[in-house]
Amino acid sequence: MTAAERRATQSLAAIFALRMLGLFLVLPVFAIEAARYPGGDDPALVGLAMGLYGLTQALMQVPLGLASDRVGRKRVIVLGLLLFALGSAVAALAGSVQALAVGRALQGAGAVSAAVTALLADLTRDEVRTKGMALVGASIGLVFAVSLVAAPPLVGWLGLPGLFWLTALLALAGIAVVLRWTPAEPARHTGEPRGRLAEVWRHPLLWRLDLGVFVLHTVQMAMWVVVPGLLLQAGLPRSAHWQVYLPAVLASFALMGGLFALERRGHLRAVLRGAIALLGLAQLALLGLAPQAPGAWALGVVLFVFFVAFNVLEASQPSLISRLAPPGARGAALGVYNTLQSLGLFAGGALGGWMLKHGGAPGVFAATTLLVALWLLLGWVQQVSAAKP
Repeated sequence: MTAAERRATQSLAAIFALRMLGLFLVLPVFAIEAARYPGGDDPALVGLAMGLYGLTQALMQVPLGLASDRVGRKRVIVLGLLLFALGSAVAALAGSVQALAVGRALQGAGAVSAAVTALLADLTRDEVRTKGMALVGASIGLVFAVSLVAAPPLVGWLGLPGLFWLTALLALAGIAVVLRWTPAEPARHTGEPRGRLAEVWRHPLLWRLDLGVFVLHTVQMAMWVVVPGLLLQAGLPRSAHWQVYLPAVLASFALMGGLFALERRGHLRAVLRGAIALLGLAQLALLGLAPQAPGAWALGVVLFVFFVAFNVLEASQPSLISRLAPPGARGAALGVYNTLQSLGLFAGGALGGWMLKHGGAPGVFAATTLLVALWLLLGWVQQVSAAKP
């Protein structure tokens, strides 16, 4: 990478990391803490509140992605982070699960993922873009690990409202990064002809990636409706959950390096297939373990497999989207991709809560296993060539 590409990657990774840290700090403790609010005795309502920000993100990703193609990436990113901070403040002041849901919905309206990834694609060459996306993905994985360690003691100290105030401050810090560190947008950004949204929706090389990110984040959110409870059943108090999460995440980073080495040697399709298969293996293992009140060691091994798959897919798929998108519609293509990602977050929270209420933990993992099996079947022939049809 050139110095400018490194600066762009580092600053945009920092924006992603600050925003995702705010989201991830809430994720491992939300289901437990929301049970203390009025309405928190209904797992379906808690799951809905947990995932609702994904629905509003889904509604806003394409409009903001298109807007970033027209009025500029950085303007859209700043607007989105302001909305996210506002939603965090509303959630911090909430007095019921329903009010938490309103705050989460406002958080989701600040949908900046498409604009950030499109700007990264604008500021990097094709041959280093996957590396840039991988660094962004690694930053997300790293803050996920940090959040899993930090969330339990922080919620004990600050409470859930304090965590939401912290997410608001992190969003404002992200705005400072955009304005003071991120490089200027390329001049060509405002002058090139724009592709139409219809090109993106029907593009034959993109829809499997869009389906894939929907499944990936449905599975992630549904898991975290259940996993904290399984760790409590295993005898780990909330403040000790990091003892399982952190080793699993850090060990997954070591294996990720080998998988990305395979990608650099031209085996990207095999890496994608292998990562989807690992994701399915993790869900199948949880399906088998859930009725048996698994111990912390068994859950840690399964979570390690999950994190390997999740981090590889989270880094590789956006790079492919930016590579395969129609000319002039990169922001729109990433907007569609992130719309499906956001719908997955909503679906995972809603599905996880509903299945937990009606089918218990085995019902949740039966559903996630089936979803990953469908993804593996349809994604087996995914093309990774940059050539357009």
